[in-house]
Amino acid sequence: MKQRVAVCAVAQIKNEPDIWYQRFQGMVLECFETIVEQTGVTFDMDKGIRNVVTCSDDVFDARTISDNAITDVVGAHFRGEEKSCQDGSNALGYAMASILSGHDDVILVAGHCKESQPESRRMCSNLAFDPFYTRPLGLDFLSAAALQARAYLKQSQVTDAHLAKIVARSRENAARNPFARENELVTEDDVMQSPLICDPIRALHRYPVTDWAVAMLLCSEERAHEFTDKPVWLTGFGNCMDSYFLGDRDLSESTALQKAARRAYTMAGVDDPKTAFDIIELGDAYAYQLPMWAENAGVIEPKSAGKWIDSGGPDRMGVNLSGGMLNGNPFKLGGLARAMEVVLQLRGEAGDRQADKAQRGLAHGTTGAAGQHHSVLVFEK
Repeated sequence: MKQRVAVCAVAQIKNEPDIWYQRFQGMVLECFETIVEQTGVTFDMDKGIRNVVTCSDDVFDARTISDNAITDVVGAHFRGEEKSCQDGSNALGYAMASILSGHDDVILVAGHCKESQPESRRMCSNLAFDPFYTRPLGLDFLSAAALQARAYLKQSQVTDAHLAKIVARSRENAARNPFARENELVTEDDVMQSPLICDPIRALHRYPVTDWAVAMLLCSEERAHEFTDKPVWLTGFGNCMDSYFLGDRDLSESTALQKAARRAYTMAGVDDPKTAFDIIELGDAYAYQLPMWAENAGVIEPKSAGKWIDSGGPDRMGVNLSGGMLNGNPFKLGGLARAMEVVLQLRGEAGDRQADKAQRGLAHGTTGAAGQHHSVLVFEK
């Protein structure tokens, strides 16, 4: 029988605009203590956690080797500890590989980010660009996303009105999520009247600054019963990196997401992603990305997103019932937030936003300029 990886427990704090009253170590500790309460897991070298994967970022933490400040909180002394500095979903891929290889059988994944700390998101994301040719131009993730939005909207027939529907729906869904960032509900007209911040992206098209922490416990199939009565199985993972320079890419599509999705689907045995999933969580840091990623992940037909939105496709397919990243998750942890929601849905623990009879879910994370890097995960009940 093919080996599987179990997600045994998940924990998170509330997404907030500025957790000024607590250091990030305390944010992570709160999540870790919840994991221990749920599972009784220990740090016994034979039966407990021997490897930890953390998610953090030097720039947002304003320090080099950012994971060095978190090792004591997650119990990583005298144990393996690795840091995922791209999207947090890659930490789950790393943990999955470690377990399937037989190297480990119990792994703690923990992530934190305080976007409220740095001077600006523009400054932070500008550092991701080449220091000789593109960084001096002032490019950042917002301006790169605007270039991509323009290219995608031109060929997709997705309009400003469609994007307004996406934003209004995000806020409505988030209002049913007790861990979501608290934002005001907005109408479609509110969105369309919000100012352009980088044409064609409006102020309400972009995710807001958010602080958050999260933790998950993963283990081998043989040991899942030790920690939970209702494991969720991580059955597929794939990721892919696109070209570094924006000029080397066709920004109207994402070959990286297409390849990452195919790898995850092949691993999980998914034949038709359009009908395979009961819950789908996509990393929509900007409103245009929800339909664009849906097309490139293969869950809807190419160039069909406008009709899909108008016909209520996102609701029908259970897309971003959490409110999505557009409502507010730290950029570095967007994929972990998507995975968190899928796990809660498959466990039947999503409260007022619970999907009916969810058996299989898709979680997606992305990072880099204009979706340079993508990860896709498949979870099953």
